[in-house]
Amino acid sequence: MDKLIIFDTTLRDGEQAPGATLNEREKIEIARQLVTLGVDVIEAGFPISSPGDFRAVKRIASTVKGAVVCGLARAVAKDIDAAYQATKPAHGGARIHVFLATSKIHMQYKLKKAEDEILRLAVESVKYAKKYTGDIEFSPEDASRTDPEFLFRVVEEVVKAGAVTVNIPDTVGYAYPAEYGTLIRAIREHVPNIHRAVISVHCHNDLGLAVANSLEAVKSGARQVECTINGIGERAGNASMEEIVMTIRTRRDSFPHVTAAINTQEIYKTSRLVSKLTGFVVAPNKAIVGNNAFRHESGIHQDGVMKKRQTYEIIAPEDVGFTGTSLVLGKHSGRHAFEKRLAEMGIRLSEKELIRTFEKFKELADKKKNVYEEDLVSLIEDEINKPSEVWQFDSLSYASGTRVTPSATVRLKKQGKSSAVTSTGDGPVDACYKAIEKITKVKTRLLDYRIEAVTSGKDALGDVSVKVQAGKKVAMGRGSSTDVIEASAKAFLNAVNKLVRQEKKAAPFHL
Repeated sequence: MDKLIIFDTTLRDGEQAPGATLNEREKIEIARQLVTLGVDVIEAGFPISSPGDFRAVKRIASTVKGAVVCGLARAVAKDIDAAYQATKPAHGGARIHVFLATSKIHMQYKLKKAEDEILRLAVESVKYAKKYTGDIEFSPEDASRTDPEFLFRVVEEVVKAGAVTVNIPDTVGYAYPAEYGTLIRAIREHVPNIHRAVISVHCHNDLGLAVANSLEAVKSGARQVECTINGIGERAGNASMEEIVMTIRTRRDSFPHVTAAINTQEIYKTSRLVSKLTGFVVAPNKAIVGNNAFRHESGIHQDGVMKKRQTYEIIAPEDVGFTGTSLVLGKHSGRHAFEKRLAEMGIRLSEKELIRTFEKFKELADKKKNVYEEDLVSLIEDEINKPSEVWQFDSLSYASGTRVTPSATVRLKKQGKSSAVTSTGDGPVDACYKAIEKITKVKTRLLDYRIEAVTSGKDALGDVSVKVQAGKKVAMGRGSSTDVIEASAKAFLNAVNKLVRQEKKAAPFHL
C-alpha cells in the first residue's frame, strides 16, 4: 500500500485568502497542531514576500518537530536563497518549493517569455536549489491549462535537474475530474523519468471541484496532495484536507492502494483552531467539520440513527474528534482542575499565561452557569494569541433603548495611562467603535461584522469577529464575552491594535 503524502499549505496558500492574515504566534500554534494532526509537509510560507513571513517560517522551522517544513520560491535566486535560509533549521527536514508558470496565457501576458526560456529558467532554478538541499519540489504553475507536450518536457527536465517532487497545479480551478485524472496518467505515460519523482497535485476550488480533482488524481497515480484546513485559500479556496483524508478512509473500496497517516481524531480541533485564528467561520453544512455535519433534526433520521447509526452516518463523529458540547468546569473549580483540563485539551501555557488565563476563567465562570470546552478555547485564543497590544481594554459602559440615543463610554490604557471617551452612535456597538477611534486616533471603515454563540444557553459566550480597513491596511479582530457589546468592543480594539502594528507586506505570488 502506498502512503499518500499530505502537504498542508494552510500557512501559505491558506493565509493568502483575503483577510486571513496570521501573526507569528498564531502561525506557530497552527503548525504545532498540524504536526499533532499528522501532516507530512508544512508549507510554512513564502519567505521572500516580507520580513515578517521570513521570520515566521524560520520560527516554525526552529520550533516545530515532526514534519518537513517547506518554503515557497519563484524561479529566482534571491527567492531560493530566502527559502533555504528560513527553512534550514527544520528538525524534520527542509524543502524548497520552486514554481514557474508554463501556460500560454501566463507566458505571454505575465512573464512575456517563450517556451525555451521558461524551460531554461525552470531547470536552472532547480539546479540552483539543489546546492542547498536534495528535497526540491517544482511546480509548473497553471499546469492544467499548459500545453501537454510542453508540460511533459518541463517535468522531464526538472526531474533530470534534481526535483524529487513535481506538482501539477490546477491554479485557477479550471479542470474537471476526468480531464485532470487523464492529465496525471498522461504524465506517468509520457515522461520517461517520472518514476524518480513523486507526482503532487494542488487544486483550487473555483468550480467547486478541488477535492474531486485531487481524489481523481490520486486514483490516477498522484501520491502527494496539497491542501488546507477547512479548504481556505485564494479566491474560492483550496482542496479541503479533511474531506480528502476522510474520503480515502471511508471509501476504502475506491482507494484500496493508498493510506494517509493522519490522526483523524484531531481534525475537528484543528478545524476550530484555524477558523478561530483566521476569523473565517466554518459553514454549518461544511462536510466533516461543520456544526451540522453530525446533527439530525428529521424524526425519521433520528429514529434511524438511534436504531443503527450507520443508517444516516457514514462517518462516526468521534472519528474526527467531533464530541459535542460537554460540561467541564464551573466557578467553584480550582486552578489544579483548570490546569489539568487544559492539559487534556492539549493546550500548553507558560506560568504567566496560565495565571492570567485562570483569572479570566474565574471572571467568566462568575458570569455564566456552565463553562464548556468551547468557552475555554475561545477565552484562551482571545487572551493569549492576540498580538502585543498598544491599547489595552479597561472598561465599558453604555446606554441604549427605543427612545434613548445610544451612547458608550470606553476606557483604554496605553503604557499605564488611562483614557476615557463618551460617544453616541446608531447603536451601542457603533457608539463603542466611535469612542475607540477617538481615543486611538485610528479612523477605520468596518468591512465585516460577525457574531456567533460559542456555546448554547442564555448565558452563552458571544464570539465577535470584525474586519476593518484604515487606508490600504486591512485587519481582522476577535473578542469574546457573555456581553455582546463588550465582545464587539474587544474585537474592534483587537483589529485596531493590529492596524497600528501591521507590517507592510509584499503582494503574494500564487500557485
